[in-house]
Amino acid sequence: KTPIRPPSMTDHPDLPAEQAHIDRAYESLELIRQQALGIRKLTTGQTGGTFQERYERNYFDEKLVQMLNDLDIGDSALVFGRIDRTPDGGGEPEPFHIGRLAVPDKDNNQIVVDWRAQIAEAFYRATGRDPMQLVRRRHFLVDNRRLKAIEDELFGENHLGIGKDDGLDEPKLRGHSTLLATLRKGRSGQLGDIVATIQAEQDVIIRAPNKGVLVVQGGPGTGKTVVALHRAAYLLYTHQFPLAAQGVLVVGPNRVFLRYIERVLPSLGESGVREVVLSDLVKEVRFGVVDSATARRVKGDLRMTELLKRAIAQRQRTISSDFELPFGGSVLRVRPKDVLRVVREARKRTKRHNELCRAVEGELVSMLMPSMRDQEYTLATARARLREFEQFRALMFTIWPSLAPQELLHDLFGSKALLRSAGRDLFTDE
Repeated sequence: KTPIRPPSMTDHPDLPAEQAHIDRAYESLELIRQQALGIRKLTTGQTGGTFQERYERNYFDEKLVQMLNDLDIGDSALVFGRIDRTPDGGGEPEPFHIGRLAVPDKDNNQIVVDWRAQIAEAFYRATGRDPMQLVRRRHFLVDNRRLKAIEDELFGENHLGIGKDDGLDEPKLRGHSTLLATLRKGRSGQLGDIVATIQAEQDVIIRAPNKGVLVVQGGPGTGKTVVALHRAAYLLYTHQFPLAAQGVLVVGPNRVFLRYIERVLPSLGESGVREVVLSDLVKEVRFGVVDSATARRVKGDLRMTELLKRAIAQRQRTISSDFELPFGGSVLRVRPKDVLRVVREARKRTKRHNELCRAVEGELVSMLMPSMRDQEYTLATARARLREFEQFRALMFTIWPSLAPQELLHDLFGSKALLRSAGRDLFTDE
């Protein structure tokens, strides 16, 4: 048996009732926040006392600040789904709304279940073959606290009066309409969470037992980083002790990367994670390897100037196939021969490589502007709009990336193929 998806999303009969539940959840979250602020206001005005009393007061205040930070989810949707689950002993299905944080009402009734809770696992993993006691899984598309659409997946023969068994195959992607709507959103330049659209295979990694080292492998853009961050949030929730006291450390390759991922964990209700680069942990590094006399002589040779110029030119390249970017109701397209023309024209100019990044970007934006018909654009506004899309930023990185000297040398000397290509006719392979 497979879950059945009724086709309609935006005219669902339960939209008003679910919107009311979402409003109630936000009101309860704000009440919790106001209560925490009130308690902090009372405690911060206190002074004096013994050392023990001051220590306890400071510790309590730190916990309140962390709690307030955890409650701040910004513009992210608080509630993004619901499951209707048959109790263990049978009976009528019970509804559970799934969200970023566990939210009780003023009477301490749970109106939102944390996505990391055990009962929420079925929201991500239930299938037609193994419904995990679900009769319905419901996905919400929420924008600025407003419920825009509902997508239902129904399990079994009794469909709660909604939809009919029309023989649809089980979807390969859970909540496919909600997932596609999420993917169509413009990018902000920072990595976002995927808590509303986690797929079953990703959830297996996120909820894997906390035993030893877990290695996640995959190609570029396959979601390794975002899954790892969601796993960190899950472990902090499930194994609060001792992880809350020990702390969680995220080590990134550089500070640009850390800025890119810095909002993911706070949006999942975890603000106490430390994010660093390796140099933050090791302040002084002693190099144990010294270049040989031959290597020093080669690196000091004037021919290295030409080799470095070639190495930079290798990073100025066209694309192998048409670049396409879904944009509103149209598709923006750039052909390889057009990119090649831009690269060749830029190379004729006398400015340095990094100084030409903006000019090359401007040429690409000018090519795409005629197809951007959703509104009137200037070059500046079109540039800002396109920069929101990760695909456009990746295109610029492929064609004409901004290069730091250290990164260029690291890539060059770390690849024999690149070094051999740049040094052809200048140096021997030895």
